[in-house]
Amino acid sequence: MAGKELSPHEKLALVKDQLQEVLHEDILENVILKEQRPLVIYWGTATTGRPHCGYFVPMMKIAHFLRAGCRVKILLADIHGFLDNLKAPIELVKFRAEYYKYIIQSLLKAVGVSLEKLEFVLGSSYQLSSDYTMDVFRLSSVVTEHDAKKAGAEVVKQVENAPLSGLIYPLMQALDEQHLGVDAQFGGVDQRKIFALAQETLPKIGYKERAHLMNAMVPGLAGGKMSASDPDSKIDILDTADAVRKKLRKAFAAAKEVEGNGIISFVEYVLLPISALKHSEGQGTFECKRREGEGEPLVYHDIKTLKEDYLADKLTPQLLKAGATEALVDLLAPIQAEFQASPEWQDIERKAYPPAEPAKKKKQPKDKGSRYPGANVTTNLDGSIEGRGKEQVEVGHTAEEAMSNLEINGQAP
Repeated sequence: MAGKELSPHEKLALVKDQLQEVLHEDILENVILKEQRPLVIYWGTATTGRPHCGYFVPMMKIAHFLRAGCRVKILLADIHGFLDNLKAPIELVKFRAEYYKYIIQSLLKAVGVSLEKLEFVLGSSYQLSSDYTMDVFRLSSVVTEHDAKKAGAEVVKQVENAPLSGLIYPLMQALDEQHLGVDAQFGGVDQRKIFALAQETLPKIGYKERAHLMNAMVPGLAGGKMSASDPDSKIDILDTADAVRKKLRKAFAAAKEVEGNGIISFVEYVLLPISALKHSEGQGTFECKRREGEGEPLVYHDIKTLKEDYLADKLTPQLLKAGATEALVDLLAPIQAEFQASPEWQDIERKAYPPAEPAKKKKQPKDKGSRYPGANVTTNLDGSIEGRGKEQVEVGHTAEEAMSNLEINGQAP
């Protein structure tokens, strides 16, 4: 697929390839087939936690868009990161946005696509303008609290007694389509409610509807739910080859079970498409080597055959993990080499994700025992004191008596 110029119909097919859903496909057809101009698409990412290998999934679609001649704008959504329940401290957001830019450029270079038609936009570069702010106010006048909350339900962190920032988040994501000047927005299918809100409400303030392209939600590569508190649940882009091998060895992949298998999904949505982009004939290849004496390597060019072999236990979890591990290590190698060769990137990484300060030991209150004055007394709500030894701590029953008892060297305070 690499190399030859694609026809308009081939471009349209590549844009839609592997997407779970497309809203307003007619917009894509009008731009690509009738107007025959580059489709302008944006994908946004809130610059919060460290990007992990799951980012290869949207990167593969962005690679498809670029290969299809689209102009792609990547929104480094620094303000969104702050609004989403303060996931990113405002003082770190700027550094994290720069770190994301380094990572995303390197990921796309590793995939092997030209970055000529790729543009990075920092959210705060236009979202703090008076025009944008006025549009937020205008949109908030036609969107109910219920609809804003519903739109962000699968994207914005849900907490009891949520801050208003979570309601502003989906309104801004809708307005970004207008202010970035795009034909379409790309994201995961978990963004569907925000996309629907944009389609329904932007025309109410005089702006046109856009197309929306949605990736399927892909299980975590390491199996199970990815968690920030469990470092083994996700594979960082900068993890060493040894760390990748260790995590994938521990990854959950049940024999003969295809559904929910994160490693098979990674082969389907990342490894095979990357291989296809790199080969002129457009055919992807995924290889699982066997031990000496156990037969020839298992080689797959399509996910259907791979899944059939896995269900039949011809392709075992061990073989699948080994093949995916070597392919991923090869994929990450140039990214990590670029990081090691760039003092600027390393400096930004340290500033964006400073090491956590060790927790200070809490001082334990000293046990004074029960022999100090007042150890065995209790104070009632009305201020009176009861218990053994109350005479030692009680200063008086009346104000006059208390003042008299508090006299020091014959002088009342």
